[in-house]
Amino acid sequence: MTNEKKILNRFYLVVALIFVFVISVGFKLLNIQFVQGKEYEDLAQKNVYRNFTIPANRGNLYDANGSLLATSVPKYDVRFDAVTVSQKDFDENVNPLSEALAEMLGGSAASYKNKLEEARRKGNRYFLIAKDLRYSDYIKIKGFPLFEKGPYKGGIITEQVTMRELPLGKIAERTVGKGSSGLEGAYNEYLKGRDGRRLKQKIAKGQWKPVGDANEIEPKDGLDVISTIDVNIQDIAHHALLRQLEKYEADHGTAIIMEVKTGEIKALANLGRSKEGWYYEKRNYAVWESQEPGSTFKLPAIVAALEDKVVDTSMVFDSEGGRVVYHDRVVRDSDVNGYGKISAARAFEVSSNTVFSKIITEGYKNNAKGFVKRLEYMGLGQPIGLEIKGEGSPHIPYPGDKNWYGTTLPWMSFGYGVSMTPLQILNFYNAIANDGVQVKPKLIKEIRDRDRLIKDFEKPIINNSVCSKETAKIAQTLMKNAVEKGTASAVKSNYLSMAGKTGTAQTSYGTSQKREYTASFAGYFPAENPEYSCIVVVNQPNSAIGFYGSQVAAPAFKEIAEKMYTRTPQVDTVKTLITHNINIEKNFEKYFELLHKEKNIMPNVVGLSAMDALPLLENMGVNAELNGSGIITNQSIVEGKEITENSIVKLIAN
Repeated sequence: MTNEKKILNRFYLVVALIFVFVISVGFKLLNIQFVQGKEYEDLAQKNVYRNFTIPANRGNLYDANGSLLATSVPKYDVRFDAVTVSQKDFDENVNPLSEALAEMLGGSAASYKNKLEEARRKGNRYFLIAKDLRYSDYIKIKGFPLFEKGPYKGGIITEQVTMRELPLGKIAERTVGKGSSGLEGAYNEYLKGRDGRRLKQKIAKGQWKPVGDANEIEPKDGLDVISTIDVNIQDIAHHALLRQLEKYEADHGTAIIMEVKTGEIKALANLGRSKEGWYYEKRNYAVWESQEPGSTFKLPAIVAALEDKVVDTSMVFDSEGGRVVYHDRVVRDSDVNGYGKISAARAFEVSSNTVFSKIITEGYKNNAKGFVKRLEYMGLGQPIGLEIKGEGSPHIPYPGDKNWYGTTLPWMSFGYGVSMTPLQILNFYNAIANDGVQVKPKLIKEIRDRDRLIKDFEKPIINNSVCSKETAKIAQTLMKNAVEKGTASAVKSNYLSMAGKTGTAQTSYGTSQKREYTASFAGYFPAENPEYSCIVVVNQPNSAIGFYGSQVAAPAFKEIAEKMYTRTPQVDTVKTLITHNINIEKNFEKYFELLHKEKNIMPNVVGLSAMDALPLLENMGVNAELNGSGIITNQSIVEGKEITENSIVKLIAN
């Protein structure tokens, strides 16, 4: 083959390869243009423009009286697009804009001018002016020179950020909750609203700038939830519980207040101790913590025995010197000498473990299943089914279970071997106060869209009757007598009648282990026509100071009942609790007596808070004129002076 022919063949090969390459490129271009064009166009648009979610404002969460428990507060970020503004507009407005920013945000006008000019030189299209502005400040800054021209001519970029705030601060924090917990989680379906969308354009350095002021889809705010919580009662419960936790150096505790007829929960206070020794809303112990209740379980035990007619309150039992043996274990009374031979009613009043073990063991010796089934019938083996997540599971042992022993039945009689949450125990006590009718505890009253009612939860949910009305009346008498002449006498008050039962449960065992206790008190008030039921549980008090329910938990119950009854609660703070003012507590008692016995005599209100003094005087028919706020420092009518119904007293507070 000649050289010319070889060269020619190579030429043809190159031409062919070029032809194939051109055909391939053309095919690819046609494929991109007509087959994949839409995909690449969308990808390009996505890289430049993107829809961002605008979270809807959550609905407000209110207490029963309309006070805010949680609300969404809009905050605004303001930025500056230094490129979109014309040079003429920038030069004319940079000085007055800098002066306005300095006056509003602080700093010097010269500093703001330098920053704005630097942003202009560098072509910054997303320069931060201010963060987390309130709405009023946001509106004000939109009216500043240059910014008043809008996003295109004025370069202003505004973005809204919604923040959830709790006006009560740390009080009821766990009850209000956040995320999936508490009321916020339970009623998220109503509160959450519907998110919106806003189109943004990608600019330098991965930043995104809103395209225009309008949203593509406007967010729809959530609905408002009106809870059953009463912030005034919550405040009373919080500080009464805190006082006892601090006094007895306890690990944690809870206090719950419920309306007897409706089941509405008015307060849920939950406080745990930090490593530093101060208390805060650590966990929702009221709903979550299932534990051995101790002697507060004697109420379900005696009610079960009365319903099954295996005992009546007049039957007499021998406490055997405060010591009764079952197999290899000993039941002891808190009184080391026992109580002698006493009736079942008196055994409840003095909380005799030995007698209660006999009542249940002898009454159900051939029918242990009957006792357990009676407890289950009374609703004690099932969760309440509260909307708040995290409810602890109750436990009632059953004959035949692997943990059922010969000692199980007698120990169950005084609250050992069973497990319940404070709210589950209170639910039973509330049913007894309600003549045996059990209503489901609830935390919500209404769902509203501003002023429009969407859903009503006012009607009580009747679960069942835990016992006959006759048995409930007997149990009511037992609890009233426990306060009048039994272990619960620490709550006896000169101002109102109460009924209830103390509880003390040892939670640690073994000779080498430090003994720990749970002290509790459950009951209701007033005793004759119950309005509220209440339970106070204090876990792991310092046993060297005290651990019995009568001394650790009962005083908090009494304080709650008396302050709710008078409707003039003190406003306590952590500081005043630490430096306890004994004089104010003494005056509280004295004022109450004056209010009910000597309505024509002026009391001394100096030292009271204004919110206490004003209702007290108004209840006496006195016209009070207040100057200032806080603690009363002076009163125009001296203590002890006779007053008439329309007397005017001037108060000074600071």
